Amino acid sequence: MTSKNRYDPITLEVLWNRLISTVNEQAAALMHASFTTVVREAGDLSAGVFDEKGNMLAQAVTGTPGHINTMATCVRHLLKEYPIETLNEGDTLITNDPWLASGHYHDLTIVTPVFFRGHPVGLFANTCHVMDIGGRIFGADATSVFEEGLAIPVMKLVDRGRMNEDLIKIIRANVRTPLPVLGDIHAMVAANEVGGKKLIEMMEDYSMADLKDLSDAIIKRSEKSMRKAIADIPDGTYRHQIDVDGFDTPIVIKLAITIKGDHLTADYTGSSPQSNRGINVVYNYCHAYTTYPIKCSISPEVPNNEGSFRPVTVIAPEGCILNCTRPAPVGARHILGHFLSAVVFGALSHVLPDQVIAEGSQGLWNTQFDGITEDGEPFCYVFFSAGGAGARPNKDGLSATAFPSGIRGVPAEVVENVSPIFMECRELITDSGGAGRFRGGLGQRMVLKVRGGHPAQHSPMYDRIHFPAKGFAGGLNGAKGRFFLDDGTVPHPKTKYMLKPNQKITLELPGGGGFYPPDERDPLAVREDVMDALVSLNQARDVYRVALDPVTMEIDHHQTQRLRSATKRPAEGGGYEKD
Repeated sequence: MTSKNRYDPITLEVLWNRLISTVNEQAAALMHASFTTVVREAGDLSAGVFDEKGNMLAQAVTGTPGHINTMATCVRHLLKEYPIETLNEGDTLITNDPWLASGHYHDLTIVTPVFFRGHPVGLFANTCHVMDIGGRIFGADATSVFEEGLAIPVMKLVDRGRMNEDLIKIIRANVRTPLPVLGDIHAMVAANEVGGKKLIEMMEDYSMADLKDLSDAIIKRSEKSMRKAIADIPDGTYRHQIDVDGFDTPIVIKLAITIKGDHLTADYTGSSPQSNRGINVVYNYCHAYTTYPIKCSISPEVPNNEGSFRPVTVIAPEGCILNCTRPAPVGARHILGHFLSAVVFGALSHVLPDQVIAEGSQGLWNTQFDGITEDGEPFCYVFFSAGGAGARPNKDGLSATAFPSGIRGVPAEVVENVSPIFMECRELITDSGGAGRFRGGLGQRMVLKVRGGHPAQHSPMYDRIHFPAKGFAGGLNGAKGRFFLDDGTVPHPKTKYMLKPNQKITLELPGGGGFYPPDERDPLAVREDVMDALVSLNQARDVYRVALDPVTMEIDHHQTQRLRSATKRPAEGGGYEKD
């Protein structure tokens, strides 16, 4: 087969699966070689393959939209600085520029060209969150991006197989934990090399000279399918807005989704202006977390690549909190960016009510500590936690599960093994999921302390303290989050502070919203929830209107019928507007 041949459907499917296998091996290599639980346990990374023009063709299964969808744009930015024809075999590029890549300095993006028979044919890229990047430590309370760590412009990390040792020295001198940071950088380079070798094997197996025809076929098919899915939606403008905690004052996110033929425009005009604290979102990250939920609702079966992005335009006025300008601080941009799926689903719920999910905890609760270990050594450690996901129109929401990020929680045993953090309690919070025919996912409670008898600095990045996850179509809201110390102190949820030796912290993560009225839930499902301690007897009776014997847990069907025949509870959530 030559690159000039058109691909029949069977061959195209085989080659597509080879590409997916290749990027999955790329991601697996990075995870297995990583020095940090952030990557190998939580999966805070993304990996993908691109054609020689920088078009994303395929992504690994693992990862987060904030990495993979921003990487789709970032690779093009790198190619503007270093056109592919100027690169050599053995070169690798790097940057953590928030406005070009994934929105804050803690994410490094590394891009490696692939050469086949002396010519560049494509690129492999990966992005992952490193344990430290210097500055104030990972957090939301900086007032300028210059406080947030080491900036790495677009530059060569590896030049013809030789590591840029000057850059390595600069990184080592600026981070608190040089071993895991530099270890992960080497793992990222190696992962791209794995991807490149597997791609060359595929090209040799199928006598391919380049990726041009394959890229064209993949992108055109994805674009065609995405456009058809959009065209099936009635033309119109669908609006929604949400309120988010913000730093000290609430933030408003407004969205108007306009469908016109086979094109969709998502316009955030009217959203709050950028903040003087590190919760700002760069446009690239805004675009990433807008295109992802749109695709989830409209065409989940279409591959996520350059073709699926083309029919969607995202507008965010410059200077608003979703398209901030330098030197705005952006360290905790995920806190706001993860809420974009909630406003997208809210806007689409009027026209696609069975293809959206209710609001969830949205943003990850990121917890960073730094201080002194029991052995007197300095440490810096971050882990991610999730509250409840929103209910679906046909299923309950997932408990303690991140959405839309896709990042996993790190097991308590792992956290305690690699850091001086001790997790005294980790449990689901009864009644925290929003009631509904389909219940919202539950939040989780964690009680933490830092072992060793030394003070430690805690940088919290928590939200939904003031605004709960709303239910959809009559479903009720999830529980709000809470954060407090064992002496009753309630610290600011986005400002770092000093913990006293052995002081305990309690985190109560928010629950997801419910879907449809709670008195429509199957009484047997309510009974099962009570027996599993997901729902209390009181909530079963007062909200779901199911009467259970407190001893036998048998359903009193007569009393349940009487409760459900009483005046209906007013619906909460789900008031959406269409032009």
